[in-house]
Amino acid sequence: MELGMTLAIVGGAIAVILGGIGSAIGVGLAGQASSGVMTEDPGKFGSLLLLVALPGTQGIYGFLSAFLVILKIGLVGETVVSLTVSQGWQILIAALPVAFTGLVSGIHQGKVCSSGVYMVAKQPKDLMKPVIMAALVETYAVLGLLITILLLNGIKI
Repeated sequence: MELGMTLAIVGGAIAVILGGIGSAIGVGLAGQASSGVMTEDPGKFGSLLLLVALPGTQGIYGFLSAFLVILKIGLVGETVVSLTVSQGWQILIAALPVAFTGLVSGIHQGKVCSSGVYMVAKQPKDLMKPVIMAALVETYAVLGLLITILLLNGIKI
């Protein structure tokens, strides 16, 4: 396999790995908090599920970005493109915004959601307040995804 293709594949892999790590940590944090609350009130499962699931989106963004890389380089089609080393580096670097924003925002969104779980435990009617706070953290993962998509689309192959 040529170096350009290897670099492009590494870029897609980094997007999935870092986004997945951020989501796994974030979901884990919120899940731990939810489990503690549900030992006292199992009926809160439905309300808390949204707060636990929210940090999982960064992994989805990383997966989507890696899929776009795979499509760009033709790994799912019949014709795999031939990339120069420069093009491989461009694709790898294009995948970094979603990778790093997914890692960091997933972890911090999990912390915000964990705090929200405790808020909902005491004030169940205020569920949307912590969801909105968590969505503010999500904004940066969405921006990372958007920049990755724009950069990938701008690379000429």
